[in-house]
Amino acid sequence: MQLRPLIKFFVTYAIIGLAAAWMVVMLFPNLLNSNHSVVEIKQGTVPAGSSMTGVVSYADAVDLAAPAVVNIYTTKIIQQRPNPLLDDPLFRRFFGDVTVPRQRLQNSLGSGVIVSSQGYILTNNHVTAGADEVLIAMNDGRSAQATLVGNDPESDLAVLHIDLPNLPTITINPADRLRVGDVVLAIGNPFGVGQAVSQGIVSATRRNQLGINTFEDFIQTDAAINPGNSGGALTNAYGQLVGINTAIYSRSGGSQGIGFAIPMSIAKKVMEEIISYGHAVRGWLGIEPQDLTPHLAESFGLKDVTGVIVAGVLSGGPADRAGIRRGDIITHIAGHAVEDGQSALSIISTTAPGTSVEIRMIRNGTATAKNAVVAQRPVPER
Repeated sequence: MQLRPLIKFFVTYAIIGLAAAWMVVMLFPNLLNSNHSVVEIKQGTVPAGSSMTGVVSYADAVDLAAPAVVNIYTTKIIQQRPNPLLDDPLFRRFFGDVTVPRQRLQNSLGSGVIVSSQGYILTNNHVTAGADEVLIAMNDGRSAQATLVGNDPESDLAVLHIDLPNLPTITINPADRLRVGDVVLAIGNPFGVGQAVSQGIVSATRRNQLGINTFEDFIQTDAAINPGNSGGALTNAYGQLVGINTAIYSRSGGSQGIGFAIPMSIAKKVMEEIISYGHAVRGWLGIEPQDLTPHLAESFGLKDVTGVIVAGVLSGGPADRAGIRRGDIITHIAGHAVEDGQSALSIISTTAPGTSVEIRMIRNGTATAKNAVVAQRPVPER
């Protein structure tokens, strides 16, 4: 009879304990979750169709672009000068004239991109410059001798032509909408090992004043570009051609993550002009611009003025005929603000020859304007 109060006591407290446990579970469900974190974090998922959605592989892009990327092998005949001792009169008295010039072959390699089923190939000028023979090796195993259609040393572009049937071609994207951070692929023939692909992003756009070419507006990328990649393709993640790989910044000669490509907005125009006229067509005024630095602007008594100082004027050139003089400060050309010598060169060169443009400038502290007829820029010697 004495056990009943004890049993009743334990049953009562057991019921109270279960009730308390049930309330804890309902109020704090995460206590039973073994993955509970002591740090409050915000988790989410990428919405379907979002631009943040990445791709697992770029194989489809490579399949589209790689067949149109070719290896270029060039041969140049070098005339070796004979030993000066062979010209010695005493030597020639006993051995006769043996100063026959000797020749040796200099080989180099690069890459190119087939941009037309008609057989046109876009590459760099420095890949083919001075070559006596150019051999194209395609990804499908075929090869052919190429002829030089024309080149443009000032932009470092050249156009070749081959005569083969059923040529693969690449889709061109002008790259006007290319943004920093976009994925790009570099396809070429690095070090002559054969076609290879490297992947990176667009590190910067509109890079200039690098001292590489006369006309510079480069795409900068960290995709590995090495010797042999010159003239090859820089494509977007869809296998469309956005640039022609041209140069690298390197202390060792190999890739250090700073490569440069000519955007197709420029390369396409130069290529079409080379095919049509044999050379690039650019505007020209015949002036030598000098950057107007803040220090120079202050010395002229000008504040908050950007432009270029006319350091020289070619006698009889378009600028000279328009009345532009040395010492004038040009601030606008054809309505475009001039920021420095590079921008002035770009505005003038992209203006069609024969076009009349207004040139706003400051002369002796007074604003004035002149009209000049843009001429065709002289073609540089090959």
